[in-house]
Parts: sequence; C-alpha cells; structure tokens
Amino acid sequence: MIVYVGTYTGPGKAEGIGVFRMDQATGALTHLQTLSGVDNPSFLALHPNGRSLYAANESGDADGGPGISAFAVDQETHTLMPLNRQPAHGTSPCYVSLDSAGRSVLLANYGNGTVSVYPVQEDGSLDEASHVVQHVGGGSTRRQAGPHAHSIVMDPAGKYVLSADLGCDRIFVYLLQDGRLSPNDVPYAQISSGAGPRHIAFHPNGRFVFVNGEIDSTVSAFAYDAERGALQVVDTRSTLPAGFSGNNSTAQVAVHPNGRFVYVSNRGHHSIAIFAIDPDQGTLRPLGHESTQGKTPRNFNLDPSGTFLLAANQDSGTIVSFRIDGQTGQLAATGQVTEIPAPVCVLFSPTS
Repeated sequence: MIVYVGTYTGPGKAEGIGVFRMDQATGALTHLQTLSGVDNPSFLALHPNGRSLYAANESGDADGGPGISAFAVDQETHTLMPLNRQPAHGTSPCYVSLDSAGRSVLLANYGNGTVSVYPVQEDGSLDEASHVVQHVGGGSTRRQAGPHAHSIVMDPAGKYVLSADLGCDRIFVYLLQDGRLSPNDVPYAQISSGAGPRHIAFHPNGRFVFVNGEIDSTVSAFAYDAERGALQVVDTRSTLPAGFSGNNSTAQVAVHPNGRFVYVSNRGHHSIAIFAIDPDQGTLRPLGHESTQGKTPRNFNLDPSGTFLLAANQDSGTIVSFRIDGQTGQLAATGQVTEIPAPVCVLFSPTS
C-alpha cells in the first residue's frame, strides 16, 4: 500500500511530498521518495486511475503565488514526476479533490473564499481554470469576517459538489457541468453559528454526511438527499471530553469503510474522537478518544480496508500508526512511528 504525505516546506520544515510504502501487516512505513522543490504541498488528491497526483501549493511564495501542481505517478515505483502548475485564483489554497470521472480537479482557497475548477488533460496535467466561484458571507466569530472555503468534494453519486466554508458557516452545494459550477436549487445548508465547518465526509451508503466544526470543536451529522443535493442536520456532538478547558480546533473527519464509525482529529487535545453511527438515522454516539501520541494532528486517514489509521502530527513531526478494531471502532497504537517534518496530509493510493 502506497502512502503520499503532504507537508509544509521551508527552513526547519519538510522538503516536499513524501512517498512511503505501508506494510499491510504491521502499519509500518518505508520511505521511497521525497519530491523536493514543491512549495507547501499541504493537501493532496489522487486521480481515480492512480496515474496522477495533485497538490495545493498553500503559500506559493517560492514559485509565483498560490497554486495547484500536477504530478505523474510512476506505475512501477509509485514515485512522482512534475507535470505542470496552475494559479489558484485565490489565496491560501487548502483542499484539492477530483470529480468522480476524473475529468476535473476542484480546489478550495481558504484565504479569500473562492473555489476553482481545472480540466484534466490526457496526460494528467491541468488546463487553465475553467471556472472560479467567489463565496459570499460571514459568521459570528473573529475568524469569520468573510468567506473561507475549506474543502470541496463531489458526492458519491457524481452529481453534486459540496464545499464547506468556515467563514460563512455554510455547506455550499453546486452542480458541476462542462467544467463550471452552478448553484443548486437548494444553494447551501446552514450549520450552527460559529461552528466553522472545515471538512466533509460521506457515509459509504451516500445517505449521510459528516462535517467537523473547526472553531467550536463539533461534528455534525446530516441526512443527505442525493436526488436534490439537500442536507438536513440530524445531530451535533462535541469532539472533546467533558471537562476539557484548553484551546482546541478540529481538523479532519473520516468515516470507516464499514460505515459504522466516524473519526475526528482534535488539535489541542491532540486526539482522535471516535463515534458510532446509527445505521438508520445517521446520528452519533460518542465512544471515547485516542491520543495521537504527538502534537497537532492536522490530518489523518484510514486505509481502504479500514485496518489502519495514520495520524499526521504536524507540530511534533510524526506519523503514528494505529490498528482499528472494526467491531468496536477503537484504536490501538501499533508502535510504528515515522518521522517527517510538518506533515499535514496523508493520502492512501487504493491502486497500489
């Protein structure tokens, strides 16, 4: 199993994108490549065919401004080779994904709240942006003076695109047609005031959506109408244990492949919060927390089989491996720890 790791680069930080092989028996990572010369490749996405990878260049100071980069994936070694780069059409690009057919790459720009669409060329490189949409709105906290698009994903049916905007407390919903985003008939879902929605995770059955509130340390469950692209909140839970009084923000949300559990990372409490999912209603039941054995778990990911969770501790420079109990949802550290400066994204290659 191949694992790609996005990082923050610069003096005292990482050199670029890390490529590792994960032992599927132990969860240990073996280093294969560090692709240097890529500025702040903070979030990664893999093409469905596994032949190209895309990275959001968050600051872009080293190569002409914020952008998005494309890389070819060697099918034998799984190492990366640069293809091209396009401007982000926004500031602080923080999230990249693809449509279900692999025809378009979608980019969320946190700084000014825009989302951009890029057609994918035959060789995996990116054409110029075919559409850029500016979010409008704000929220109730200091960080919500304006829009801050924090993620953008296509639904499992391949019909609607959802974008979580931290600044607006909204999940915007679009139709993607011919490389352009048009507002849905139900243009957005409102989340709790001051929540600061960050990332979006779909249930495997496509009926439920889970969104973590970065600012208020919550996770919200939504019923999802795949025909209309409409969201209705059914539950909201704190990601923190009772009595915790320190500073905290959430970063990542992910659903187990078996559809029974959802996980959220806490930066401050330095943990993964674990919840059981009601199979009929999508509501959540807290199951506890597991320390990530490091500081600031910016990102984590579950391997496609649901056997391992890899937690990227940004401020302690480690990726820690956990074995997942598929019956209880609980995590157990494997003892496998990989050192890599400022890791901020973990991406499994399901084709490896």
